Amino acid sequence: MKKRILSLFLALSLLSVPVLAAENSTEHFTRSKTYSGQFSDLPENHTFYENVAALYEYGLSVGQADGTYGLARHMTVGQAVIFAGRIRSLYRTGDPETGPAAYTAAAVGLKGAQRVYAPYLWYLQAEGVLDKALDGCLSDTATRAQMAHVLANLLPETALPLINDSLVTQAYASRRRITDVTEYTPYYQDILRLYRCGISIGSDETGSFLPEAPITRGAAAAMLTRIVDPALRLTPSWDLSDLYSAEGAAYEDLVTAGTYTPAPETAAEFDQAVRYMLSRGENTLTLKYSQGLTAATAQETLNSALLAVKRYCEQGYNSASCSYSAAGTMLVQFSSIAEGKTEEYRARALDAAVAVHDALWEQGVITPRSTQREIAWAYYQWIAAHCAYDESETTASVSHLPYSLFQNGIAVCDGYTGAYNLLLKLEGIDCYALPNATHIWTVAVLDGEAVHIDATWGDQGTAAAAQYFAMTPQQSYALHPWPRSNELPG
Repeated sequence: MKKRILSLFLALSLLSVPVLAAENSTEHFTRSKTYSGQFSDLPENHTFYENVAALYEYGLSVGQADGTYGLARHMTVGQAVIFAGRIRSLYRTGDPETGPAAYTAAAVGLKGAQRVYAPYLWYLQAEGVLDKALDGCLSDTATRAQMAHVLANLLPETALPLINDSLVTQAYASRRRITDVTEYTPYYQDILRLYRCGISIGSDETGSFLPEAPITRGAAAAMLTRIVDPALRLTPSWDLSDLYSAEGAAYEDLVTAGTYTPAPETAAEFDQAVRYMLSRGENTLTLKYSQGLTAATAQETLNSALLAVKRYCEQGYNSASCSYSAAGTMLVQFSSIAEGKTEEYRARALDAAVAVHDALWEQGVITPRSTQREIAWAYYQWIAAHCAYDESETTASVSHLPYSLFQNGIAVCDGYTGAYNLLLKLEGIDCYALPNATHIWTVAVLDGEAVHIDATWGDQGTAAAAQYFAMTPQQSYALHPWPRSNELPG
């Protein structure tokens, strides 16, 4: 009998232990109220209707004293911090005020709104959610970037997963989405985290965040409720299929514009004049030398102009002619071995290069995470696999042009180098062609390092020879010395 009484006592004791609320749980986010038109300024067709109604139902806002929510009104940094503190406390303890309440007594000596804001700020700082960056601006109107900073680390990744991580990473890397956010934008990592978590998809079709714009209470409601309710989180409807396409590229966009110099003398001045011409989509230079011209000086000028244009052999020009007067006027016209078909071949080469570029992106050979060295190596390999050296070439052969590599699958060194540089420049990689008396190859800047790349010698059948890729200048010079005067002038 005693055993039975003791067992019953233990059972009753166990039943009487109170059930403690679970800590750190999204189950605390429940809609405890029903919205039924409490805010007079919230029509059912409003963009933020669902979010503002949810904010009320989750017990995070009762609106303003005049019966409105204040959709278009700006929110202060302190108000943003209060909302964030409530959400953090609700997640951690099951009550939106328990966390901040521990800091209320310490704020008694503060004045005005600071006394209201401080407990929430200190609570979030103690939780490791916020740093001290916003301490001095709690009464200021919050920017959208500051709102992102307040919210980005509010919940752990288990509660706020990166549902759009891959999409946002690719879109942002393309620089065609979220274009108003750069590494120089305050709190840019926090902003991107909101996109990755589905808290923001931006304000237009390109995902603009408007980081310096003030945050409205309506927009804030959208962000806040997406944090507590996974069903409200969004995924951008961005089509990434065209993000990496080079379609629409033009030769003039592939060269840095130079300054027109009517009477170039130095290599740097010829380079400036040629780049001025190429960046305008032109192939003629009009020069004027006040001291006049002779046959010898005209030839010297023509040679200097031709050397300058050969450094940009991806443009498809490898010959030049001129007319001049003794008075000093000179007209230089650039063309190619293709003569009357020069412009046709240039257009076809560019179209083919764009197709190769787009194919490597679509196949995943090149990705947003690829370094410039990896991109350059991918094109180096592609050329080795798709071209053969033209052993039967003559000085009049189109194998000297990028066109031949893409269209015929055969080329010689200037065709190889021109095609390779064209592919690199479609990727925005800085490069030029460096010639000596018998050969020409690429000098490129990859991830901040100047290297030499010989796509011609790198073509070893269907394989690419790594020893001719990303050579140091010293390694390159040992293989094919060049006159220093042939280098791109600094």
